Amino acid sequence: MPESHTAPTGGWSGRFNEPVSELVKRFTASVGFDFRLAEWDIAGSLAHARMLRAVGVLTALDLSAIERGMDAIRAEIAAGTFAWSVDLEDVHFNIEKRLTALVGDPGKRLHTARSRNDQIATDIRLFLRAAIDQIVALVKGLQSALADTAEKNAAVIMPGFTHMQVAQPVTFGHHLLAYFEMLERDVERLRDCRKRVNRLPLGAAALAGTSYPIDRAMVARELGFDAVSRNSLDAVSDRDFAIEFCAAAALIMTHLSRLSEELILWMSPRFGFIELADRFCTGSSIMPQKKNPDVAELVRGKTGRVNGHLVALLTLMKGQPLAYNKDNQEDKEPLFDTVDTLVMTLTIYADMIGGIEVKADRMRAAASEGYATATDLADYLVKKGAPFRDAHETVARAVRHAEGLGCELAALPLAELQSFSPAIAADVYQVLALEGSVASRNHVGGTAPEQVRSAVQAARALIAS
Repeated sequence: MPESHTAPTGGWSGRFNEPVSELVKRFTASVGFDFRLAEWDIAGSLAHARMLRAVGVLTALDLSAIERGMDAIRAEIAAGTFAWSVDLEDVHFNIEKRLTALVGDPGKRLHTARSRNDQIATDIRLFLRAAIDQIVALVKGLQSALADTAEKNAAVIMPGFTHMQVAQPVTFGHHLLAYFEMLERDVERLRDCRKRVNRLPLGAAALAGTSYPIDRAMVARELGFDAVSRNSLDAVSDRDFAIEFCAAAALIMTHLSRLSEELILWMSPRFGFIELADRFCTGSSIMPQKKNPDVAELVRGKTGRVNGHLVALLTLMKGQPLAYNKDNQEDKEPLFDTVDTLVMTLTIYADMIGGIEVKADRMRAAASEGYATATDLADYLVKKGAPFRDAHETVARAVRHAEGLGCELAALPLAELQSFSPAIAADVYQVLALEGSVASRNHVGGTAPEQVRSAVQAARALIAS
């Protein structure tokens, strides 16, 4: 949507000798997707008009007519009766043409001291600012579901994994709160990104500013911007704020993809740790017994889609000289789809987490396999005076012995355990118990049930902030 190039009505005044071809009209038109910016385009136009009136460029009658016309256009768009035209190329010309039809010359005067270049840059920032606010609220909704589920399962023991091998026992509540922390950093990134989104480009005009006595600070105040852009060339040409948002969005989706992978594994009969509510699953067209975790799988798949949009926007910008170029028309569809995908995913995900049925017995049984408390035994020996490396070797030999017998360490008789170290006493079985293992990690950030419950309270305070 640059200030030059394709004409909305067959020619740019007397500049061209022939009308634009129908194919070029369709190829260059953006109204098929940028119509969704109408709300912000109207808001920006009204703020611009009020500023022009304040500095004496428009009359009071002009402003009154523009406000009346914009109210009518808003009503038509809301009712679905607004006639969008490809011939008018984009959201800006469609609204301006309709405004002029409704109010006459005041509609033609509205575009004084601005360009479609700074107009679209403003529209996108207004759109994205609202989207960020919505997405932050949705992330917090998901965090709340995670905190609630973590609190209910603060003492439920499951195996913790590294390299997808049983490592040490943890609590399910502690595991879920790991994702809470990831999402909290996502909220921080979105809020930080919003600061750079919330700067007003309007007033930069096509690229060099304008000779009219405009008051950009007034427009910024009316539209809720924190500041105005400091360089007119930069204001109309860069989309780094949109790229930054897409990077933050890609990280959110990556975090949800990791959680989706775990939900899919946990729901498998090989794990059997959880059951997802039926409303988030589908069946098979041929296998009547199937209950497939389609939502989790689709979130995992849509992560690639959002990651692709980030790469598309980076590629879009990488070769552009200053200032505005028609390339930037291609920024909106990836951005819109990123927002839409994130909003839908977060909305459904919070409900899905809240509907998890936890199979605590299966989790505990799995934690009993794989010698998950071997490190606890090593720590036990260290506390008895053994160097850690010696304790590590002693426990490794005990594990190999138990493995040969096909039993867990806790199933070995005391005499057999003492054959590996005379420091082992009857109290070792408390150390080898799963409950003792998780309870011993009783520090900030640890997996002990007491710490999980404290972390849930801290999480709720963050959600409210």
